[in-house]
Amino acid sequence: MDQLGTLADTFFDWGSMRSAISDLLTTGVPNTLILSVSSAAIGTLVGLPLAVAGTARTRWLRWPARVYTDLFRGLPSAVTILLIGVGLAPEGLQIWGPNPYPLGILALSLIAAAYFGEIFRSGIQSVETGQLEAARALGFSHASAMRLVIIPLGIRRVLPAWVNQLIGLIKDSSLIYFLGLTADQRDLFRIGQDAAATSGNESALVVAGLFYLLLTVPLTHLVNVIDRRLRDGRRTTGPTDADGPADSGTTSVTNGLTNGGTDGGTDTAARPEPVSDTAPEGASHA
Repeated sequence: MDQLGTLADTFFDWGSMRSAISDLLTTGVPNTLILSVSSAAIGTLVGLPLAVAGTARTRWLRWPARVYTDLFRGLPSAVTILLIGVGLAPEGLQIWGPNPYPLGILALSLIAAAYFGEIFRSGIQSVETGQLEAARALGFSHASAMRLVIIPLGIRRVLPAWVNQLIGLIKDSSLIYFLGLTADQRDLFRIGQDAAATSGNESALVVAGLFYLLLTVPLTHLVNVIDRRLRDGRRTTGPTDADGPADSGTTSVTNGLTNGGTDGGTDTAARPEPVSDTAPEGASHA
């Protein structure tokens, strides 16, 4: 019982939690979003060309993309942030002053681009080769077919994995504190850490963790909804709902037209029988 009481006093003290909520909400959340959203946007823009280069036929495109991906996926995030944030700090001071955010965003973006590029590459390669062949048969060039058909299909397939990596990026943004942050630049983790060091109580870190949950859990459910909508499509309602799914009739018509077109018009399964002008056989005997 004494251990449970100590645990509650150390990690779940309401007074310490309440005193940290204001800074977490007004300073920590905006700074965390700035770091993670900016890094995700830049990482996506860089990762997509990396993915395309990773699937290229020529080695001079494929190998540099492979080396970049292996390098920034293999290094720990903290090492990358320190190498860029500390190594490029003199140049950063000359350009934007003592603000560590640009270098921190650059480091996170390079890490994110490696992971996003690998995710996009797997999605592009998962698209059936028949899709590319069909696009080429319709007159698309290879570049147009990739841009308009293959890449959109691949991105749609890996959307959940992209959001999972975004969630990891939100949590990795806490490593920017290695570069040194002022009071107005602190993210969620740094505010919780400072409050815990000041009060000697870890409850502020627990509240910071709850704020991370509030940012990441809705993203997980949102991507599930989007992925379900992309896979199932928009359902239509109408008189055919009583006899079966609304899209089954459309599928049957499409299949009938397709079979009729490919078989040279010999498929009569979907055509009505002609009405006979002669009387039934039994009537003639009468």
